[in-house]
Parts: sequence; structure tokens; C-alpha cells
Amino acid sequence: MSNLPENTVYSGPTPQTQRVTLSQLRQKHKNSQPITMVTAYDYPSAVHLDMAAIDICLVGDSASMVVHGHDTTLPITLDEMLVHCRAVARGAKTPLLVGDLPFGTYECSSKQAVDTAVRILKEGRMDAIKLEGGSPSRIVAAKAIVEAGIAVIGHVGLTPQAISVLGGFRPQGRNVASAVKVDISILSRMMQLFLYLKTKFAPGVSHIEPGGLSFRDVLNILHNLQGDVVAGDVVELDPQRDTVDGMTAMVAAKLVREMAAKIAK
Repeated sequence: MSNLPENTVYSGPTPQTQRVTLSQLRQKHKNSQPITMVTAYDYPSAVHLDMAAIDICLVGDSASMVVHGHDTTLPITLDEMLVHCRAVARGAKTPLLVGDLPFGTYECSSKQAVDTAVRILKEGRMDAIKLEGGSPSRIVAAKAIVEAGIAVIGHVGLTPQAISVLGGFRPQGRNVASAVKVDISILSRMMQLFLYLKTKFAPGVSHIEPGGLSFRDVLNILHNLQGDVVAGDVVELDPQRDTVDGMTAMVAAKLVREMAAKIAK
């Protein structure tokens, strides 16, 4: 006979902290509470996210450029992404963890997309995945992943993985009309999904990524969105690289204010 409490013996180990869930994020949105999202690539950064009580942590394929020194996001492999995912998972105990699907790991078929997403969750210890683009094939892949029980974040705007066909870092979905062409409306109707919009290059960012959405582009999309905005993400701001007058920080602050106003509606 064990002298331990019955619920300890039969219920398995009890986690010390509870991770943020999609249900909690929906409730925060319903209550007009701000939702925070920050990118991290390693254990030390993830620990700081935990200390700051960030809601969502993205492990982005931009690690290819920021950490590994490549010119694009294309070279990073799934195995390399899994290393970053596991490191972040060890450091961030409370945020909802989102792992990027790297280029070449989900485009061939829905089965490949689901298999990769499963590895991101099982081996990378993530809670959800993010995939790039809004074409019909991406919609099919996202739908298959969601049907497999995995939450998906859609990514439109600057799509670095499409650098080959676009001829460089070309922004997509710069306004409502073109955003519809990349199927924002279809993606936003899918369950358990956010939209991840990348803004264009500014001096005070952690790495150079030309193209993307301008401040006016983002405002235009935000002001004309018919559905709910659940979360916003302003990441990779590096004050040491900013101009003397803090131009990038000021633009980021204005964008945060606009997103907060949209979320609060």
C-alpha cells in the first residue's frame, strides 16, 4: 500500500505551471484583454518570455537568418527547427508555443503537412504550428492539420519562403482587395487560427528583411477586417539599431495601439 495521496498515484505527475490555451485566449479576447505574442529561438529568450507572462511564443523559421546567418529562411531544416523548438519549450513553461513549418516540409501533400506538424508537436513540444501563404493548397494543408487535432496559425504579408517565385522579398496582401486574393477570408474562417502579418523593413529590427507591409498597409487591413482580431504580434524590435529619434519604436508603438483598439472592439 502506498502512503501517497490516491490522486498522486493514479493521475500522473502534476505540472507546476499551466500553459496558456486557445480557450483562455478566446476568453481574453471576449473580455477585451490584450493578448501578447513574442518570437524566441533559444532557452534564455524563452525564460524571459516566461518571466514577462507572454501569452504566445512563436519559434520562427526566421532563425535561419537571425541565428544561422543565412540570407533567406529557406535553408533551415525541420531537424534544426526542432532543436530550437525544444530549447524554447524547456524555457517557456506558460506561453502557448507555436512552431514554424520550414520550407520543403509541407508543400508536397496534406499528408506531408500533417506528418511535419505532428513532429513539431511531439518532438518539438509545441502546442500549435504556423505555415506560410494563403493559396488553395495551403488552405487544404491547414484544414488537414486542423482536422488532425493541431491548431494552425496562418501567415500572410511578407512570405519569405516564396522568395523564388516572387523574385525576392515581395509583400502579399498589402490591402483588403489583394488580401482576399491570398485567401485571408478563407483562413480566418477556420477554427483555432490566427493571422500573422509581417511588416516591412525598418532600421531598428533584429535582422534585415526587405519588403513586407508598410504601416499604412497594415492599418488598411486592420480597419477593413470584418472578423474579430484576436491577437497581434510586433517582434524583433532592436532599439540599438534604431534611428536616433526612435523611428521604428514609434511606428511599432502606433501599430500596437491600433491593434489594441481593434481587439478591444
